[in-house]
This record gives sequence, structure tokens and C-alpha cells, in this order.
Amino acid sequence: MPPPADANRPVLLLDVMDTLVRDPFPTAVPAFFGLDLPGLLAAKHPRAWIEFELGTWDEATFLPRYFHDERPYDHAAFKRCLAQAYAWIEGMEPLLAELKQAGVAMHALSNYPPWYRLIEERLGLSRYLDWSFVSCETGVRKPEPSAYLGAAQALSRAPSECLFVDDRAKNCAAAEALGMPAHHFQTAAGLRRELVSRGVLSG
Repeated sequence: MPPPADANRPVLLLDVMDTLVRDPFPTAVPAFFGLDLPGLLAAKHPRAWIEFELGTWDEATFLPRYFHDERPYDHAAFKRCLAQAYAWIEGMEPLLAELKQAGVAMHALSNYPPWYRLIEERLGLSRYLDWSFVSCETGVRKPEPSAYLGAAQALSRAPSECLFVDDRAKNCAAAEALGMPAHHFQTAAGLRRELVSRGVLSG
């Protein structure tokens, strides 16, 4: 059994896409539609995914409106494509296991639609962290200040008592502007070094 969470250590607020899990969007999604990434970006609806992430559009509203022109495609096959493409970022699953064994409290702070459940079904992230702050459930996306402040408040922690980890520099900068320490994720090894330097993990 891991030890209980240490109140003197920061709570980890972890981005999911391209921090814990490989994002299918740049490669698997264009391939599914027979497009390259620039072609997909030009054809897709500029707000559809954002509205889906915010929970303002449900799946039935989102899927037919993924493209500007509302072209037909196989919705079920699209979901299967995403589900099959989710994979761990190299080194992140063993690092999460090490953190859990050390009793570090970890929560997802993710911009994602209800399809985060597909990630859970495939990879079982809840073995290591809580899906506490997903935008489709909270109604707010990073880098909005309320995404960070709401998470800290829900955990009864000051922003300074959390450590935010994200692969996007602008999301890290937004957290730091609120007094929340952040790590700009690039590799699992780099994150582990940061955690050791902060005393979250032993060397």
C-alpha cells in the first residue's frame, strides 16, 4: 500500500494530452480522413472541438459538425480510431506508478471532451490519478485562470501548494501568473528530475 498523501508536498495537476498520453490529433486523425494536418486544420470547424471540450456541445451535436461543410463520415469509426491511437508517452506510466507508491496526490487538469473515458478504458489512468478537472465536466479550459484557481480551491490548496505540469508553454505561463508553480513538460526523465529537485521524489 502506498503511504498517505503528504500535505507538505505539492499536489500534482497533470495535463493529459501529450503529457501523459500521446495525442492522436496530429497524425491518426488526419490519416483517418485521408488528409494531411494542414488540410484537416483548414477543413474542420474552428469551434466544434472547443465546444465539445467545454461540454456545451454533446457528442451528438459535435460529430456531424466536425467539418465546416458538415460532410458525412463514419462517426463510430472515428471514435474507434481515436480509442485505438491513445498510448502512453514514453516513461510516464512508470513515473506515475513511482509517484503513487510515494503517496503523491495527483489529479488530471485537462482540456478534453467526454471521450476522456475512452482514454481511461484503454490505459486506466485512474490507477494513478483522479480525473478531477476535465474541461467537459468543469466548463472551463486552460489557460483560463479559473481552470487553475478552481482546481486549487476544490482541493483546499493555495495555488502555491500545487505543481502544474503541461506540454504547452502558454498553459504553464498562465499557471505561474497565478502563483502556481509549473513545469513545461518535454520528457518523463526531465519531469522526474524536476520532481526530485522539488523534493516530491527522492533521488
